[in-house]
Amino acid sequence: MERVLVVGGGVVGTMHARQALLLGHSVIQVEADAAPRRASVRNFGLVWISGRAAGPELSLALRAREIWASIGRDVPGVGFRSDGSLTIAQAPEELAVLEAVAAADDAGARGVRMLDPATTRALNPAVKGELLGALLCTQDGVVEPGRVLPELRASFAATGRYEFRPSTSIADVGPGWAEDSRGNRFDADLVVICPGSRHEGVAASMLADAPLRRCRLQMMQTAPHPERLTTSLADGDSLRYYPVFARFPLEKLRPPSPLVTEHRIQLLVSQRATGELTIGDTHAYDEPFDFAVEEEPYEHLRSRVESLLGGPLPPVQRRWAGVYSQATDDRVCVRVSPAPGVVVVTGLGGRGMTLSPAVAEQTFAELGP
Repeated sequence: MERVLVVGGGVVGTMHARQALLLGHSVIQVEADAAPRRASVRNFGLVWISGRAAGPELSLALRAREIWASIGRDVPGVGFRSDGSLTIAQAPEELAVLEAVAAADDAGARGVRMLDPATTRALNPAVKGELLGALLCTQDGVVEPGRVLPELRASFAATGRYEFRPSTSIADVGPGWAEDSRGNRFDADLVVICPGSRHEGVAASMLADAPLRRCRLQMMQTAPHPERLTTSLADGDSLRYYPVFARFPLEKLRPPSPLVTEHRIQLLVSQRATGELTIGDTHAYDEPFDFAVEEEPYEHLRSRVESLLGGPLPPVQRRWAGVYSQATDDRVCVRVSPAPGVVVVTGLGGRGMTLSPAVAEQTFAELGP
């Protein structure tokens, strides 16, 4: 039995802890904060297969979807639901792109097909606004982002081979060992560092030449909506954002508004098990990031949701910003091994919740027996 130290308490680190436990290892997982507070808990909770790039990324996403379904059965507290999603067309140009996606060779693997307006409303009666059609993805799912990490850690603890140590910052690491900022030493056969957007600190020198950038998002959450959304939702602006659509004639889409261009806005909507709607998001890449959130993008997102649902939203109860780490080339993540027995994994971008179970599986497969 090997000793594995996982550095980072977010979803990527937690899925690496899970994979190590499945392989029979003992695991200590450390987290610099008192509890994970970053992108892993500041997201939609979407397991988003529909937008993934064709080829290896889609294959990894489909494997991750299988693992999420298994996790949902084994750890029901994570709240996994195979609700699917609707990407809604409100303009003819958007409809043409969605129809092309539904006719592509990989449409079956993605579980996508086109719906007309009546069928869309029958599937999700909360969608009462104007639309020309929608792309249904039956493979998309959703989890409860505030519950995933604690529920998984509780299931890990039941193995007797897992320990979670919050408020523990790793200051140095080498083959077979790591040391925290208080001078405490950890002996481990393998150290897996999952720093998320923390490009500084112990991972800084290891990632110095890595193709990475950080992205800041603005999101919000409403009070419980009176209707159940039977699927997650996306709008036509998401066609410019997800790689699956890059294969199709996006130049024919209507130019986005200056506000959408400035803040790189796309609309995603997911509903929590308790009824609240999580709505977003914007994308900013130029650092240093502003400490404040801006109201105009929120107003735009609210109006877009109301145009899809055909009525006013409940009051917004929370607004926040989050930051994730993103690979800038065509790889799914950045995975480097700066020393024997040390692996760093980051850069999944907005795909962390979706892909992390399969990325962790891949990490250990590459390490070998």
